[in-house]
Amino acid sequence: MEFSHNDNNNLPLSKFESMLKTNNVLFFDSEEFENIIHHYLNQGKIALAKKAIKLGLDQHPTSINLRLFKVEVYVFEDKLDDANELLNVLYSLDPMNEELFIQKANILSKQDNHQQAIEVLKKALELTDDVVDIYSLIGMEYLFLDSFEDAKSNFMRCIEADVQDYSALYNIIYCFDFLNQHNEAIDYLNVFLDKNPYCEVAWHQLGKQYFELKNYEKALTAFDFAIISDDRFVGAYLERGKVLEKLNKYEEAIENYSITLKLDDPTSFALLRIGGCYEKLNKDDLAVQYYYKTVHEDPLLDKGWIAITKFYNRKKNYQKALYYINKAINIDAENVIYWKLYSQINQRLNFYEEAERGFKKTLELGNYELNTWLSRGDLLIKLGELEAAIYNFEQAVEFYPENAELEYRLAGLYFALNENDKGTFHLKNGIRFNEDYGFIVEELFPDVANKILVKNLLKANL
Repeated sequence: MEFSHNDNNNLPLSKFESMLKTNNVLFFDSEEFENIIHHYLNQGKIALAKKAIKLGLDQHPTSINLRLFKVEVYVFEDKLDDANELLNVLYSLDPMNEELFIQKANILSKQDNHQQAIEVLKKALELTDDVVDIYSLIGMEYLFLDSFEDAKSNFMRCIEADVQDYSALYNIIYCFDFLNQHNEAIDYLNVFLDKNPYCEVAWHQLGKQYFELKNYEKALTAFDFAIISDDRFVGAYLERGKVLEKLNKYEEAIENYSITLKLDDPTSFALLRIGGCYEKLNKDDLAVQYYYKTVHEDPLLDKGWIAITKFYNRKKNYQKALYYINKAINIDAENVIYWKLYSQINQRLNFYEEAERGFKKTLELGNYELNTWLSRGDLLIKLGELEAAIYNFEQAVEFYPENAELEYRLAGLYFALNENDKGTFHLKNGIRFNEDYGFIVEELFPDVANKILVKNLLKANL
């Protein structure tokens, strides 16, 4: 039993809290203590739960259920040895109590002994009439082991026992998704819906499976049925909007996203999608208005700032684009895509040092695309940082060992530094890998291209 604020069941709770304030010790039967403790644990009020356990055991020292709550608190506080010790005592008193096995499995799970936890839970199954919770716990243990087929079959047993166990249904679909079994998930959901045709959660999940398979018409139908089953189902309207976008029906998509704004507090996701739809419809004023609403609703949503950045970037308003890309980077400084965009915008503004810094950060974050190495190196050349450019391109050669674009650049740099032997070596490499890229030397190093040695090497391969 759980206490609510609207019925008489909260009378023991009020009485208990009044007792704590007055220090007058009042009597409660053991079941009342159990309900009080259960309430506090559900609320995450561990200190109050511990007080209730202590007072409960003072009045009912032989209660196994109250001592099981003590075990639960020990586990929560990672006092696993204490929990095990008390469980052993309780097992000697009541070896057929399934809750003992559940708590033992909880301890084993915390110790990463998931297979043992499963074996213990299977024993609990033999002792209980309430199998749903046990199957759910077993399913979770299999998830910890990445045994998705076993996890799925246990969650399915939960559904067999209780068709309204939507938590189990979500977990089943999670397993299907992880195993990339979208068609199997569709088959399962269709069988489920034959028996439960008004289950909005199942229709919603079916639509998501069709969406994953790019079967947008069937996805749309599934989301329609989810909305018929529950016309206030915000998730179904959002997913329906995404499908309509894929079908280029942007006006209808906006309608669906707008419905969610009326049904619930505005979500930054819906506002962002509406902005994107208006941009696709070339209604730029409305698009940017919704992008600004997005970041007003959630200032820490980097995707909102990026949407504004890309909007102004497309409009070639690079000053504004730079302002907003900095906002996004301040929120997620580890995002490679943001740093690349930052560099490109700075390049267009001729802010070469900032652009080079952005490409350097991109490389530091593990983005080793050839274009990143080339862009950074060319900026270093432009900045007169020839040694740094050489180091950059030599690092790139480790990832792209026979790339003509890198070799011609290294040749030009070494010739510019009057290291003719190294310049010759790299120029010959470049010619060998692809003689058509010889123009790189002329474009980036016009003075080097006029050197007789370089001219002769290039002419020899015409």
